Amino acid sequence: MTEDSMALADLLQKAGDSDFLRAVAETVLQMLMEADVEGQIGAGRHERSAERQTYRNGYRDRALDTRLGTLNLRIPKLRQGSYFPPFLEARKTSEKALVAVIQEAWIGGVSTRRVDELAQAMGLSGISKSTVSKLCRDIDERVNAFLDRPLEGDWPYLWLDATYLKHRAIQRRWMKFG
Repeated sequence: MTEDSMALADLLQKAGDSDFLRAVAETVLQMLMEADVEGQIGAGRHERSAERQTYRNGYRDRALDTRLGTLNLRIPKLRQGSYFPPFLEARKTSEKALVAVIQEAWIGGVSTRRVDELAQAMGLSGISKSTVSKLCRDIDERVNAFLDRPLEGDWPYLWLDATYLKHRAIQRRWMKFG
């Protein structure tokens, strides 16, 4: 625990104001993964134990796009078995809120180039046209499902037609000239 608090204290000293929250989020997520792996293995890092089930085998890098910017995570690898953090979704690198922002921009008619600029303004490294298309394919599927749904039962409706004339304005004109 003292190593973790020392790492956090060092982080607080090194981090600037602009990247402070992103750096804290990276550190907290990294600590969560380390604790989870220690529980799965049955022993801490460099610790000898009879309960140990397997050994670590390095890390693999993974970028996670969030509202705070791109978080660079190091996911621990195991020699036997596998580990994937429970707070990450497999094959998804974007946070759901970020995906929603990109989809809303696309629905609003923003071009894919502008969506890339929007992503860079949010602190991400950028987003390709194909990624925007993949994210927005979900919208197309939902819209098509809505349009193709069966309409069953009676659907009463009321048809209204009207013409609006400004009667008083017409009378005033006649009174001025008449």
